[in-house]
Amino acid sequence: MLAAVIYLAGLAASHAQTPVTHSFLACGGQTRIVDGAGKTAWSYPHATRDGYVLPSGNLLLTLSKSKEYPGGGVVEVTRDGQKLFEWKGTQAEVNTAQVVGDNRIMVTEAGPKPRLLELDRAGKVVLEFPISCQLTNHHMQSRMARKLPNGNYLIPQLFDKVVREYNAKGEIVWEVKTPNWPFTAIRLANGNTLINCTYGHVSIEVDKAGKTVWQVDNSSFDKPLIKDACGGQRLPNGNTVIACYGIGADRTKMIEVTPEKKVVWSFVEATGPGVHHFQILDTNGKPLDGVPMK
Repeated sequence: MLAAVIYLAGLAASHAQTPVTHSFLACGGQTRIVDGAGKTAWSYPHATRDGYVLPSGNLLLTLSKSKEYPGGGVVEVTRDGQKLFEWKGTQAEVNTAQVVGDNRIMVTEAGPKPRLLELDRAGKVVLEFPISCQLTNHHMQSRMARKLPNGNYLIPQLFDKVVREYNAKGEIVWEVKTPNWPFTAIRLANGNTLINCTYGHVSIEVDKAGKTVWQVDNSSFDKPLIKDACGGQRLPNGNTVIACYGIGADRTKMIEVTPEKKVVWSFVEATGPGVHHFQILDTNGKPLDGVPMK
């Protein structure tokens, strides 16, 4: 009888859920890689808006405007801080950068002439078109634009409360209105689009017709964990990670929720700024497969 009890206890323990850990790149007032234990493993001495850890291990960082970069900028740096690429913005700010196609870098720039452009590695503009958005508030024009596998570009436009898909000629080929200021727009494999809306404190998934088919917000929890839903990422397991740039209850800076809206991981810190955008790098030490959906 005792042996049976021990066996059953061991079987239950073997099926117990392993606590989730992630290492990730965090962008914002602090630019750093945080390890699975929540400790800073690498940092860069410049505030950032967006960022990618590239397959080479280098980092592509979208820099906030500063004395050195009055219009913002983009750099690719090695882990020891060596610059392999640099481009300085020419207007109010640069909000995103992504390596695309033939080793080009896609950038969006806010200002009196908001635009999306692709640069070659010498910094030469090889593609450019204007972003059709409001001009009264440069900071609130666009955020995390992404080039899609079909060659089009998905651009969240904050004050316009719309996510638009543009082709390479700058023509709008699809759009969806959003309940609040959209920050991220992630085109999923099934054709749906995952959108985080900043001060709506909400993450929604819409289908091709623009109908909301999934939504998570603070009504899903027993406390307001989401405050200023900025960066987002859909993980290979179907879970969604949301950055809380304004820092949610209990100083929550990021959460991971299942499709059933259960919180399975959170990043909480007693001090420091919120996370503007991020890239989850691994789960329980195992690197994520494929191109990050962020």
